[in-house]
Amino acid sequence: MNLMLATAKKPATPPERPIVIVVDDDSDVRMALKELLESVGLEAACFSSVQELTKQPLSDRPGCIVLDVRLPGISGLDFHGQLASTGSAKPVVFLTGHGDITMSVQAMKAGAIDFLTKPVRDQTLLDAIMLGIERDIESRMTAQAVKIHVDRFSSLTPRERQVFRGVANGWANKQIAFDLGISEITVKLHRTNTMRKMHVTSIGDAVRAWEAIPPAIRDRGVN
Repeated sequence: MNLMLATAKKPATPPERPIVIVVDDDSDVRMALKELLESVGLEAACFSSVQELTKQPLSDRPGCIVLDVRLPGISGLDFHGQLASTGSAKPVVFLTGHGDITMSVQAMKAGAIDFLTKPVRDQTLLDAIMLGIERDIESRMTAQAVKIHVDRFSSLTPRERQVFRGVANGWANKQIAFDLGISEITVKLHRTNTMRKMHVTSIGDAVRAWEAIPPAIRDRGVN
């Protein structure tokens, strides 16, 4: 987990079993990939096209997508672009028998984990898939930690948010009081409440919590 978000740790929960979503129009390839993934303890969900996949929501479990480039209807590259445009962080490993350098560059620039061509060594494919799963797990943990900070920030009153901004900027109580036009005693009271609600015990924790909150949310909260 990103060290910036360490103050938002929650009690450990059992990890969810990863799932690998395979989209390939070749039934033999789908079957071979399913057998390979299950042989190493991974669950696979296979689809022949993007349209078939999108008839049901993507699993919320950690994992990645193994995606062919040339598919009936929406191509793999176009689907990857759609995922990126909607903010989906589900990692993608391209596996195709019709790739070229231009496609590979386009896919990697769009954030693909890897661009592999058939036939591919089982271990090479599994390494790329495991990297995708690890990145998805890390991304989900980061998003969860950000949500915790945002929820805590939302519990602050408007004045407490302003005081918290000052604390995170390293301002002394006197400076915060002057900036907000209130007394130092009032600042101390707000500061105590803020630190408690944000679950921070030091300036360093406050800074990390503040930086973990998306700027649009924290700026809107103090203006």
